[in-house]
Amino acid sequence: MAEEIKKTEEQKPAKAEKKKEKKPGFFAKAKKFLKELKSEISKIVWPTPKQVLNNTLVVIAVVILSGIFIGLVDALFKFLAGLIV
Repeated sequence: MAEEIKKTEEQKPAKAEKKKEKKPGFFAKAKKFLKELKSEISKIVWPTPKQVLNNTLVVIAVVILSGIFIGLVDALFKFLAGLIV
């Protein structure tokens, strides 16, 4: 029984020390966030202007081809609906 009391008394200072440790404040967190953000942004590999132009042209071509395909399917369904009605 006496041993249990000694153990609990020994644990109390450890808990008190934990409470004394302060959590980082708002500005410390913001500073850490901005430092990590800068580090991550420096890792980004930006595309060259030639790659951007190429990708833009690919997207425009796919949009145009998709529009043509959807228009043809719509015309086909319109034609088939006209035959049925």
